[in-house]
Amino acid sequence: MKRIGVFTSGGDAPGMNAALRAVVRQAAALGLEVVGIRRGYAGMIEGEFVPLGPRDVANIIQRGGTILLTARSKAFLTEEGRKEAAKRLHEAGIEGLVAIGGDGTFRGAIKLIEEHKIPVVGVPGTIDNDLFGTDYTIGFDTAVNTGLDAIDRIRDTAASHERVFFIEVMGRYSGFIALDVGLGGGAEVIVLPEVPITPQEIAKTVEASFARGKRSSIIVVAEGGYPGGATKLYEAVRQITGFEARVTVLGHIQRGGSPTAKDRVLASRLGAAATRTLAEGTSGVMVGEVEGEVRLTPLSEAVEAKKPINLGLVKLAQVLAG
Repeated sequence: MKRIGVFTSGGDAPGMNAALRAVVRQAAALGLEVVGIRRGYAGMIEGEFVPLGPRDVANIIQRGGTILLTARSKAFLTEEGRKEAAKRLHEAGIEGLVAIGGDGTFRGAIKLIEEHKIPVVGVPGTIDNDLFGTDYTIGFDTAVNTGLDAIDRIRDTAASHERVFFIEVMGRYSGFIALDVGLGGGAEVIVLPEVPITPQEIAKTVEASFARGKRSSIIVVAEGGYPGGATKLYEAVRQITGFEARVTVLGHIQRGGSPTAKDRVLASRLGAAATRTLAEGTSGVMVGEVEGEVRLTPLSEAVEAKKPINLGLVKLAQVLAG
């Protein structure tokens, strides 16, 4: 193998640039050429390729987002689109790929491997932390700290106005961000997809906290934790209690910003490991970090297996909410 490609795809995550930097510089150390593919699978189909050397990735480790850009491609969902992407890769002399992204990115990689025999190694870049085979995904720690900072600020207002706030955080159908943000932010209630809770239970908890003398409460809601999100959940609770509250949806603010030290180190380690893995001839796997060690997990398992939430932390949050 002499030339590899690298791309970022799906939702951006802080640390993607650090992973890209590691891929390029590890490849240079191995004597491999690197081609950057702009705009993910969409750019792959269009042939948006740029050569990348060690100097091209200087001073990007601290930058959020991705310098290669990212996009979602409807064309790549079709056999014709994937065939065109494979053709472009072959024409450019690209013999293997490092794919940085989440489950959608990896599902696309599986198709390239199955249909066109193109070697691919995945790097878990998603704030959701929902990929099996790694304790943490790149961008998760930064997203948690961003959310925590916002909640700390909102709590000041909640306390000053003696008010309840429903705060929605990202995470799609997983509650990892909500759990860490809620526990770290001292939330009275944390609403997770993995641990359903009814509006009646929330109302009872808030009323009990006010009866104990509390005059403000923070309720953290994972975006997939209740149908319609935090807004609909608040409306359901208000019908029971009659009290007024405020709803804040943090949204995409959690995706941006400079990555934390933890995300930079994780991204650097996994980006380099993915490059070595690809150069050694292994394909169809995701590199992850499990209990401090780099592990390889089949891409199919990484996206299909259910990553369990830490129920011990859930119970701890309930105890400490008193």
